Amino acid sequence: MLSRKGIIPEEYVLTRLAEDPTEPRYRTRERRARFVSKKGNCNVAHKNIREQGRFLQDVFTTLVDLKWPHTLLIFTMSFLCSWLLFAMVWWLIAFAHGDLASGEGTNVPCITSIHSFSSAFLFSIEVQVTIGFGGRMVTEECPLAILILIVQNIVGLMINAIMLGCIFMKTAQAHRRAETLIFSKHAVITLRHGRLCFMLRVGDLRKSMIISATIHMQVVRKTTSPEGEVVPLHQVDIPMENGVGGNSIFLVAPLIIYHVIDSNSPLYDLAPSDLHHHQDLEIIVILEGVVETTGITTQARTSYLADEILWGQRFVPIVAEEDGRYSVDYSKFGNTVKVPTPLCTARQLDEDRSLLDALTLASSRGPLRKRSVAVAKAKPKFSISPDSLS
Repeated sequence: MLSRKGIIPEEYVLTRLAEDPTEPRYRTRERRARFVSKKGNCNVAHKNIREQGRFLQDVFTTLVDLKWPHTLLIFTMSFLCSWLLFAMVWWLIAFAHGDLASGEGTNVPCITSIHSFSSAFLFSIEVQVTIGFGGRMVTEECPLAILILIVQNIVGLMINAIMLGCIFMKTAQAHRRAETLIFSKHAVITLRHGRLCFMLRVGDLRKSMIISATIHMQVVRKTTSPEGEVVPLHQVDIPMENGVGGNSIFLVAPLIIYHVIDSNSPLYDLAPSDLHHHQDLEIIVILEGVVETTGITTQARTSYLADEILWGQRFVPIVAEEDGRYSVDYSKFGNTVKVPTPLCTARQLDEDRSLLDALTLASSRGPLRKRSVAVAKAKPKFSISPDSLS
């Protein structure tokens, strides 16, 4: 485009090279489907469920799990249908007793001021929502009308309890609180106390704390048993550790949770090259605790694929002391820096500790060498000329 307008001369424009059909073409391997998304949603589709009636056995949970448009539609239709149903009952009672006659009779009506279906519908609304404008009322003439009045009040209370409880549970669901529990976008593998560790950072954006917070981690991968059985989602629990030990954490500030890759770890034979080619690896992290303000148990989840694990990097510090209090800089929450890390598996590191000694020696000499070079450059050079000796 630029060469056609004469801005760049034609001799300086690189033309597209012809492709050699004999050269092999490398196609990028498709990324495996996540079992758990970064936001914590499970990527599982349930199909061919024959026993659909099981969902109706737990109506309340089914209503809570529905989407908001469907919930609001059922909320509206439950009240409208109940009003219409009892309006038909009141109209039939008035019709059977003769209260819908055009002329005023000497008999006392079952429900006063019922002349049509519209008036029966208004009376049904007044009974169920206990408005009571005073124009219509049930008399003692018909015991059946009194019984219907009691039944409609009970049905109305049940509908109010179920639907209002459903709306409350949808607005106070546990995953809403989990939106403010964040994980680092990438996980890292680096040295800590002379051992390779899998690390990630977790934080809570709210001031209200998560009580009894616990961390669980699983490795999900496709495996084949010695008998030839293929397990597409083989889950293996691996322990997570923190600065105080155990998996119960005090999440008042962002913490770095780590897992020591030892002989009992499924990551024991994981090498840096496997992070680019091992597409069947997925590490799921689950944070669970009790919300301090509501007492509801909440759970936040995330996952890390092989290409989201950084080898030889470490999270930068984000907590600093300012004006007598600790401040957290969330702009650096996921930032990492490169650190000296052996490019080998944890098994190879345990079998040959000289790799760690060589790495420690190289890292200790590096700053001294740089410092000596800098001093040599800064040191002034003096030359003695023959004239000065004379």
